[in-house]
Amino acid sequence: MLRKQIYIAVEQEKKLKRTAAARGVSEAQLIREAIDRAVVVSGRGVKDRAAWEREKARMLARAKKGPLSARRRWTREELYGERLDRHG
Repeated sequence: MLRKQIYIAVEQEKKLKRTAAARGVSEAQLIREAIDRAVVVSGRGVKDRAAWEREKARMLARAKKGPLSARRRWTREELYGERLDRHG
């Protein structure tokens, strides 16, 4: 392992301590996990590149078909109106 020194806000420190204590892990472990999640979210940590490329192609093909709303027979306002009617 490598040692890194970082600066965090006071509120981040409070959250870090609270979460580490609740989970029973070290603060360093939480930071390592957060880095791993950040890398996956950014795309650099994709574990199955072929699966991602298939899904990306599927999404692009779907996007070419246009918005889904063209096929809907209801409006957002109608849905919210029904919800408001039920919950008064």
